Amino acid sequence: MGLGPGLFEVFGDYWQIFLQGTIGTLKYAFIAVSLGSLLGALIALANLSKNKILTAVGSVYVTVLRGTPLLVQMYIAYFFLPLVIPALNNVGKETNVLIALVLNSSAYVSEIIRGGINSVDKGQTEAARSLGMSASHTMTKIILPQAIKNILPAMGNEYIAMIKETSLAGTFMLYELMYTRTLLANKFLVWQPLFIIAAIYLILTMVLTTLVGIMEKRLSVSD
Repeated sequence: MGLGPGLFEVFGDYWQIFLQGTIGTLKYAFIAVSLGSLLGALIALANLSKNKILTAVGSVYVTVLRGTPLLVQMYIAYFFLPLVIPALNNVGKETNVLIALVLNSSAYVSEIIRGGINSVDKGQTEAARSLGMSASHTMTKIILPQAIKNILPAMGNEYIAMIKETSLAGTFMLYELMYTRTLLANKFLVWQPLFIIAAIYLILTMVLTTLVGIMEKRLSVSD
C-alpha cells in the first residue's frame, strides 16, 4: 500500500476546504476572545473589588475554568447546558460550543486585565483620589490608559492561543480547520490533511506572533 498523493497535490485539489476551515478557525477564535474580553473585564473588576462576595465568585470562576480542560467544558456546554436551559436546544450546536470557548477565554482574559491593572503603580491611584477624583474616574482616566499597554500584547497572545484551542471544536463537527481532516478522511486521505493543517496553524501563529511583537515594540516606544 503506497503513501497516496503528495501534500501539494492534495492541497491543490482541496484548497477550498482548507480555506473554509481556516476562516472558521479565525472566526471562532475572534468571537471567543471578543466576547470573552467583555465578560473577562467584568470578572476582573469583580476580583479587584473590595466586595468579598464578588471577589470570591470571581476567584472561583477563574479557578474552575482555568483548572479544567477545555474539551470537558465543551462537552458540558454541548450536552448539559441544553438540559438546564431548554432554549439552547433551538440555537444549534455551534452556539453551545461557542459558549464554552467564550467562558474559557474570559477566565484567561480576566487575569490578563487584572494583571495589567495591578501593574500600574498604586501611588498614582492614591494621588488621583487625593485630588478628589472618584474611583471610576481614576480607573478610566488614569489606570486603564496605562494598563492597556500591558493588556493589548497579552490579548494578542490569547487570540493566538485560542486559534489552537478551537481545534477541539472539530470534535463537535464545527467547520474549522481541524474538522477538514474528517471531511477528507471520506476521500481516503489520512496523513496528508494532518501535515497541511499543521502547516496552516504554524503560518497563522507565526504571522500573528510577528504582529504582536510589532505592537509590543510600538507600545514600548510610546512610553
